[in-house]
Amino acid sequence: MPAEAAVRPFTESDIGKTALSESFKIDLRTYTEEEKDELFSANLVRDWSLLTWKDVGKPYEVKTYAKDRKEWENENQKPMPVHTSWQYFNKSFHEWFVKDVPEEMNALNDELKKNFAAFRPAEVKEVLGKSMKLRLWNYIHRIEDGIWDPRGKRALFEGLHVSKPRILFLGAAEGYEAMQLAAMYPGGEIVMVDYDPFCRDSRFAEFPLHYPFLGENPVTGAPKIWYKNDFTITYLVDDIRNLPFGKEFDIVISVGMIEHFPDEQKPESIDWHRKFLKDGGYAILTTPRAQLKSKLYYQVMADVMNHTYRELMTIQQMGLYVYENGFDILRHGFIKVHNGIIARPR
Repeated sequence: MPAEAAVRPFTESDIGKTALSESFKIDLRTYTEEEKDELFSANLVRDWSLLTWKDVGKPYEVKTYAKDRKEWENENQKPMPVHTSWQYFNKSFHEWFVKDVPEEMNALNDELKKNFAAFRPAEVKEVLGKSMKLRLWNYIHRIEDGIWDPRGKRALFEGLHVSKPRILFLGAAEGYEAMQLAAMYPGGEIVMVDYDPFCRDSRFAEFPLHYPFLGENPVTGAPKIWYKNDFTITYLVDDIRNLPFGKEFDIVISVGMIEHFPDEQKPESIDWHRKFLKDGGYAILTTPRAQLKSKLYYQVMADVMNHTYRELMTIQQMGLYVYENGFDILRHGFIKVHNGIIARPR
């Protein structure tokens, strides 16, 4: 296969299709208005000014920490610093994104059979634990496509009045959502920011070049497939508080960020979305949903996910934080495993 075909394996004739790769799901399906209602449960609150914390309660705090974090704290006799916890999390999480899941499943099955045959109960228990995590990851990320959730994210992101937007992604990690936005609103530029260099040098650098983003052809308005290398991207390794930008972005987005801040720090984390936004620009925020399967996921995957302070929220809880900190909420709702909000400063 020619090199160009290898990194651009899909054409417009593939729009409408979905398939599994070794590590993730490819989903180039569009949706009807009726299907959109199933993908994105939208606008559940009529008037945010009438909602109170007594009505919605406080978020669910995830308190089952990763073994790596507990071992670090025992060895150092102090709480793990926030920056260190993010370094641990990013490396741990990225290891799962790059797995060849079917190959690893087969290897674990072979290992399990050998340990059963040799009657090694401790090894059997260990392999079963690994297998449970891998099967859960396979279901959430590869089968359900709940982490990237391209159709749900497109339903959340659609309808923005922007042209060739400048997009600022706060806490960007691998940068998925900014690239999806850039495919839907082409011709602009993306600035990604994360204060862990591993995110730029590994999570973003190793994001698959052949992953297809379904967006728009700016000439015809028809659906078009875009790839990572089609976008103009600058990736900065820095603390958000040190960024030199003014109000110069059409879209400021964070994904799974504000739930890592306790209440006393939430106003500052939400204000970052206002600080860099043009007049009339859009702030986009997501958080993990407070639902039973999410709570189960963070329990089973604790060693992968739980190095940092983390909350699970309902959309009402998330929206109340955003509203009380000076934003008008234009659109809100939930997709598979995330809440999502589109807002503008009041």
